[in-house]
Amino acid sequence: MKTLDKIPTSKIQRASKLISTGAKVGVNYLKYYGDKFTKTEEEAKLNLDKNNAEDIYDSLKELKGSALKVAQMLSMEKNILPEAYTEKFSLSQFSVPPLSAPLVAKTFRKYFGKNPSEIFDEFSLDSVNAASIGQVHKAEKDGKKLAVKIQYPGVSESISTDLAMVKPIAIKMFNIKGKDSDQYFKEVENKLLEETDYILEIKQSQEIAEKCKNIENLIFPKYYPEYSNDRIITMDWMNGIPLSEFSKQNKNPEITNKVGQTFWDFYMYQMHYLRKVHADPHPGNFLVSENDELIAIDFGCMKEVPEDFYKPYFELAIKENLENPEFFEKKLFELEIIREDDSPEERLFFKEIFKELLVLFTKPLQSEYFDFSNDKFFKDISDLGQKYAKNTQMKNMNGNRGSKHFIYINRTFFGLYNLMHEIGAKNVKINNYLSIEN
Repeated sequence: MKTLDKIPTSKIQRASKLISTGAKVGVNYLKYYGDKFTKTEEEAKLNLDKNNAEDIYDSLKELKGSALKVAQMLSMEKNILPEAYTEKFSLSQFSVPPLSAPLVAKTFRKYFGKNPSEIFDEFSLDSVNAASIGQVHKAEKDGKKLAVKIQYPGVSESISTDLAMVKPIAIKMFNIKGKDSDQYFKEVENKLLEETDYILEIKQSQEIAEKCKNIENLIFPKYYPEYSNDRIITMDWMNGIPLSEFSKQNKNPEITNKVGQTFWDFYMYQMHYLRKVHADPHPGNFLVSENDELIAIDFGCMKEVPEDFYKPYFELAIKENLENPEFFEKKLFELEIIREDDSPEERLFFKEIFKELLVLFTKPLQSEYFDFSNDKFFKDISDLGQKYAKNTQMKNMNGNRGSKHFIYINRTFFGLYNLMHEIGAKNVKINNYLSIEN
């Protein structure tokens, strides 16, 4: 794979890259209008999505950082984006151009004052995995095999300017209006900044490993602060296959359910006991060991769940509460989904939407056991997403609503559901986390 000798880090360089990509997208639309004369509307639209997805991804993978991280987040939203985008953006989890060997050595000298060969007994300058914010290298020290994660240059410094550039697009796409809309962008910006703070990631990783040590079949790497700093993390090398590869290779239903139950227990334990959850559930953050244990390897993105959000959020996961109109409306107010300044039309519209969404989305939480391999459940979610994406009435409504905490909590559940489906877990005991010691 081609390596990168430099990454655009200045505001002008990054803006220029996005502008050139916008020009390519413009050309793709001209092709689309031409295709409509010789092809069906569906064929023309598929070609447009494919060409745009390729051009946008090719640009983002060179920019790296928050731009590529957003693509990674969107790759999990299979029910929102066209398939061409989710397929292309999913490459950001595993397949992006790594930094060249000279740039890796330069990064070490900047943050350690030494070359990697002066710190480790062995160090491979070729990365084994490159993602949105950093890449991983194999190393060895005192007989221990290690994984060393190096953050791309300029990532942390470019987050604010990257988000400022995409903000106008997001406002238009999600129909966000009103003076309070900045809270959503600030939430994303703060989380991305946290992900670039590797000292914080080590602290969070060690805390989660300690607090979740009683969960069966779940293991974590050991971290080495003495070989780490705010831009480089050193941890144990964990032998295992990525969750997505496990899903393709494994044909044993017992192992499937073992891994699926562990994955579900891990998330429910964090959500309900720790009130702080790993908010980046994509396949690249998890491995499966040869003993069919789940290995969690990345805790850069953690989301605290405050009590005033947790309580109404999960109260609306109870079927009886969804059927109680007064209680339902009260909780929607608490979650900032409906507001005092809403018109009667807006209030009715959003109550109906969220009733339909919650009845479907909370089905697993209302069950004793749930079959996440069930294609119908995920088709229903996809169909509902498409229904509201095409809703003309929604386009006239103010999309600036809902607590800022929805951004990462909903992302966590959507990612969790999708990965449970990918694993193919069938007989998952939903409240098994209650039996785990804490």
